[in-house]
Amino acid sequence: MEVLYKSTRSDSAPVTASQAILKGLSDDGGLFVPQQIPALDKSPEELAEMSYQEVAYEVMKLLLTDFTEEELKNCINNAYDAKFDTEEIAPLVEAEGAYYLELFHGSTIAFKDMALSILPHLMITSARKNHMDKEIVILTATSGDTGKAALAGFAGVEGTRIIVFYPKNGVSPIQEKQMVTQKGDNTLVVGIHGNFDDAQTGVKQIFSDKELAAEMAEKGFQFSSANSINIGRLVPQICYYVYAYAKLLKEEKIASGEAVNVVVPTGNFGNILAAFYAKNMGLPIAKLICASNDNKVLYDFFSTGTYDRNREFMLTTSPSMDILISSNLERLIYRIAGNDADKNKALMTALNGQGRYEISYDMKQQLNDFYGNYATEDETADIIRSIYNDCGYVIDTHTAVAAAVYEKYKAETKDDTKTVIASTASPFKFTRSVMNAIDTKYDAMGDFELVDELSKLANVKVPGAIEEIRTAPVLHDKQCEVDEMKQVVRDFLNM
Repeated sequence: MEVLYKSTRSDSAPVTASQAILKGLSDDGGLFVPQQIPALDKSPEELAEMSYQEVAYEVMKLLLTDFTEEELKNCINNAYDAKFDTEEIAPLVEAEGAYYLELFHGSTIAFKDMALSILPHLMITSARKNHMDKEIVILTATSGDTGKAALAGFAGVEGTRIIVFYPKNGVSPIQEKQMVTQKGDNTLVVGIHGNFDDAQTGVKQIFSDKELAAEMAEKGFQFSSANSINIGRLVPQICYYVYAYAKLLKEEKIASGEAVNVVVPTGNFGNILAAFYAKNMGLPIAKLICASNDNKVLYDFFSTGTYDRNREFMLTTSPSMDILISSNLERLIYRIAGNDADKNKALMTALNGQGRYEISYDMKQQLNDFYGNYATEDETADIIRSIYNDCGYVIDTHTAVAAAVYEKYKAETKDDTKTVIASTASPFKFTRSVMNAIDTKYDAMGDFELVDELSKLANVKVPGAIEEIRTAPVLHDKQCEVDEMKQVVRDFLNM
């Protein structure tokens, strides 16, 4: 069955998977969604005998139907290789009554590696398939992790350039150091004076600038995105939920067909949307538990049916979730609006104009698969300390938000369904916040002293991604105002 992709904001002609990956964002500003979600065609028992790479192929072949078997396997094998520090790619660790799906064993120690290791290969393959002769310019806003993972994926890739905008004072010191030390003549990293939502809005405005697009085409360039708005980011994320279920089955932690809950620390909504798509492909997922930090715009949405970004933007110890406009939620809104592009567009226009929208009662009834809650800064720190004290397992601040929300969910519902928690980043990426949560005595230490102390405490080797930035020189020191972002792009492309 061929799967085509259409925009969430118009009834324009559908495109193939490779065309959707190349474009990133639809011309009308909408996101690409599959016209239908195919069912998994392998049983859980068959999947249980497969490697991560084999599971990834079985999932992706159903959604990226214009890729040949050879093309897809080539992309997968080039992505999930020795860049990951564990053969399993995404290990499951049992701790405190839940299964932590460790998604941070890639080259930049965050879950974004799971999709951004493969996206450059999907994109270059897509360019060849569509006989594209233009240079691809990847334009990305990051709240901390996407930026480095995208830079690592695209650095040195022929036929591409990548520009990453990040909030200058809105990421952790380790996240910033990872980005600003990035090598590669085709890379540019820029700190903006604003927050992540400002960066994301600026990037979307550049994408929708028709005059700029025409000028770029004339000069031989075409924009695409490495954010989770790109369907080439979202599809690979479905794979690890399928793999986690298969692994639980193989280890006899669950019976075949037994449903599991999934908890995801959520900012831009892409990671939990991937779990929702996995459920719609037939994976036995019961509840999708959406965990927010103090920027609890999603919790409020699931509670009230109103999405309202008109509130104070909070800087927290889980900065990758410091987001008030969750772009990927649009894909879910489109779906619960009955795949009605006009209805969805009206809601997104309201969000863009008044900063809020309200869904209908009928739409809200379709959100029963989801449970939303949030964790305060104190609750986040408490759960890091509690899990470490109880069993010696150290989690990062984002995973801690998920763990704290899971505790609230259990207390509220008494649901004892076996649960997978998406562990989205290594604690080494947020050492100061993690170590302070365990004991405030560590606060006097320098960033890299803390890294070594955490290694001893958790009995885990310091990841290569951290070792390589200890002494790496800063190669990107550019900063700009939000309204200067377009000019920065023009300068980098010599336009």
